[in-house]
Amino acid sequence: MSASKQYDFVVVGSGIGGLSSAVMLAKNGYSVLVLEKNHQIGGALQVFSRDKCIFDTGVHYIGGLDEGENLYRMFKYLGIYDGLNLQSLDRDCFDLIRLPNGKSYPHAQGYEAFSSNLIQAFPDEKEAIEAFCVKVQEMCDFFPLYNLEMGDEQTYYNNPEILMLGAWDYVCSITENDDLRNVLLGSGPLYAGDQKSTPFYVVALIMNSYIKGSYRLVDGGSQIAKLLVKELRKHGGEILKRKEVVSANYNEQKEITSVNCSDGTNYAASKFISNMHPTPTINIFGKQNFRPAYRDRIAKLENTVSSFMIYFSLKENSFPYFNYNIYDHYSMDCWNSVNYDANEWPHTLYLCTPASSKSTEYAESLCVMCYMSYEEVKEWENTFNTVLNPSKRDEAYQKFKAEKEQKIVERMELRFPGFSEKIMNIYSSTPLTYKDYIGTPEGSLYGIMKDYNNPIATTINTKTRISNLYLTGQNIIFHGILGATIGAFVTCFNFIDPEETIKKIKEYEK
Repeated sequence: MSASKQYDFVVVGSGIGGLSSAVMLAKNGYSVLVLEKNHQIGGALQVFSRDKCIFDTGVHYIGGLDEGENLYRMFKYLGIYDGLNLQSLDRDCFDLIRLPNGKSYPHAQGYEAFSSNLIQAFPDEKEAIEAFCVKVQEMCDFFPLYNLEMGDEQTYYNNPEILMLGAWDYVCSITENDDLRNVLLGSGPLYAGDQKSTPFYVVALIMNSYIKGSYRLVDGGSQIAKLLVKELRKHGGEILKRKEVVSANYNEQKEITSVNCSDGTNYAASKFISNMHPTPTINIFGKQNFRPAYRDRIAKLENTVSSFMIYFSLKENSFPYFNYNIYDHYSMDCWNSVNYDANEWPHTLYLCTPASSKSTEYAESLCVMCYMSYEEVKEWENTFNTVLNPSKRDEAYQKFKAEKEQKIVERMELRFPGFSEKIMNIYSSTPLTYKDYIGTPEGSLYGIMKDYNNPIATTINTKTRISNLYLTGQNIIFHGILGATIGAFVTCFNFIDPEETIKKIKEYEK
């Protein structure tokens, strides 16, 4: 089927980066079409329902949403903040870090409370804790758009050396206390913290946002995607689901003229934005159209680890609702749990009780995440299973999942005796699930791994060699809702006035 309409932009993928880019462009008068391969929009914002419980697949809490903070203002500009149903996490403890010895330490919202709580727990480490808080805030100052500024001399691109500071190395330099090291970096699953590669700036940008306003989305994160689509349509934009882009057509000037979908449809535009990981982007838009050096660099980049997610629906009024997250470590080597020993898996569990409009006293459900290497499911990598294209994986795969589920239940029993009796049903997902639905290579949690040893290699530009193809999403600046939203702004600043846009964003103080 030939293209019947010429758009200004076609955006491939409806993750937060793609949708935010589409809304911004539509707000600025461009005609925009978003193409999504799945039956549900939103990428990692997708949810599913079981036993009358709504489960988030990727987004369990968000930072930077206190009044006047960066994501608050960005969401206000995008027109979605007022429609969100938010639950603020406990101010004195939004994250609880639990060590193998059973001791627990809270991460509080606000720097004064964050530092004072930790100093109370580690009175001899006051200097280290205060130095950590100062360093986090100093590091954030090097990222102008993060602070809704255009930037001056103090930027990461004028001072690239700040990208070369390793997070683990820095924390080890300010304290020799193993417990404190693990507490300061105990929320590592937020960014797949790895001793050998994770830069301190990644830790700083993410932790700072949560310290400045941590929230859950009541009844699921899909509301963000729905509100963005509503805003997109309000400004004349369009979105089509079940449209898997498989190839592109070019003119003599080597510009893309249109993209082809697996169902035979074709969509034309002047410019194209890919919200996909760079690897599938290269494959779909044609390897021959990218420089060999660029293809090789992308191919050699390491992606962050994937995860095993287990979703418990719980018996009514049997388990309390926790208005905070728990990072439960079973090894003092918490930042090496990415490279775990399979015989001792899982080393670390992330636990949360999703916020529900039905009850604030008891949890309807419980979500648990732990790292999982793609190698563990590699024997089934040629299988594919989504709601749109269902296919049942074999008995060996089901047995594999059941064994992993049981190991997590055993861990839960150690922390919450009698937990097994409170379970109604168990559901789980593996790296294959994320590969199939989200499209990241090997089901990677957060896309390309940032590496302080070679920061330039892991920096992805929004522009490509193809003059009318641009990139957006979590690989541009950093991952997560905030990171992908900032990445969308960076992409759109190729087409809209940055100074005028930032001026408008900053108007939203309350």
